[in-house]
Amino acid sequence: MTANEKAINEFSTRVRQLILQYKQTKQENEELYALVEKRDQEISRLQDQLRQEQAEYQSLKMAKMIEITDGDLEGAQKRLARLIRDVNKCITLLRE
Repeated sequence: MTANEKAINEFSTRVRQLILQYKQTKQENEELYALVEKRDQEISRLQDQLRQEQAEYQSLKMAKMIEITDGDLEGAQKRLARLIRDVNKCITLLRE
């Protein structure tokens, strides 16, 4: 075997190794992209769930504020007036 044949054999062996390594890296990359996509979907789902829970919490807070207990009509009226002001502020912010 001459030096040229040896060099060609070594070169082709290295090329095959590079091709194999490329295929493995490509497969790993695809798996990682799939994992990232799955995580993104999970994050999105959890963010939606958080928004829903926050909205429910706000509704419960409002219901508690409006609740009239022990004949505290004056306090309830003040809380209702404050709630109306908050709603008006929100409407103003939305119009901007």
